[in-house]
Amino acid sequence: MKFRVIEGGLSSAGERNRQASGRGPEREDIRREAARRLSASGYHRSRIMEAAGVPMPPAFQYFAMQIDFAADAICRLDPIPADFRSDLYWPKLDDAATA
Repeated sequence: MKFRVIEGGLSSAGERNRQASGRGPEREDIRREAARRLSASGYHRSRIMEAAGVPMPPAFQYFAMQIDFAADAICRLDPIPADFRSDLYWPKLDDAATA
């Protein structure tokens, strides 16, 4: 049996309230999106395996560096685009490199 974490909850409710009030996204929203993308890629699982002695694929290390760079670049935009979650702003992990 597999369990999955349900994303959302109170933090996403606060985000909807902020959008309804007309305020744009903030830096912490960008950081949350970066963390979500890293988590969805399997990066954290690979880090845990690395602690157990299994080397992390270089593609994951490079992807984490790209995500961090993209998050920093998006945070520097003024104003931060409302569609910052779009895949246009974020790097994509090459599936062939992690197989």
